[in-house]
Formats: sequence, structure tokens, C-alpha cells
Amino acid sequence: MSLTLESSCSLSPQVALRPEPFGALAYHYGNRRLVFLKHPDVVAVVKSLANHPTVGAAFDACGITRERHPSFLAALENLTKSEIISVG
Repeated sequence: MSLTLESSCSLSPQVALRPEPFGALAYHYGNRRLVFLKHPDVVAVVKSLANHPTVGAAFDACGITRERHPSFLAALENLTKSEIISVG
């Protein structure tokens, strides 16, 4: 499944985020994966996903410009593959 601006996502309830100077560490207690979120803006979007009906709305709320949408969608797509965020 390809993530779009109209997709609905949230941080998995099995994931803990630990703030770091570069962004955050995301640890999934179920699959034991450790993922580095390498930018504070990505962390802000991931944290806000559940508070917005769509990915696009989360981007708008976090001040992510349209030029950055493709890279953020790719990052979120990778996070879905790691089960850090859930779609739907």
C-alpha cells in the first residue's frame, strides 16, 4: 500500500519514542525494532498523526511545506514497513 496525503495514520501503541538531539529513537516492543528518526520535523509529524484525520493535515499542522511532502511521505512509508506507524 502506498501512503498518500489522504491516508490516516498513527504511532503504533507498541512504540516508544525517546527524544534525542538528532530527532528520536523509536522502539517497537512487539517486533523489537529500533528505528532512528533523524529529524525533529519527522518526530513532530509522527507524534501528531493521531491528532489529524489525514497525513496532509498533520503536515499542515506541523508546518511542512509542499516541497518537503515527497520526502516526508517516503519517510512515513518506511515507518509503516517497520510497523512504527499504523495506517488506517
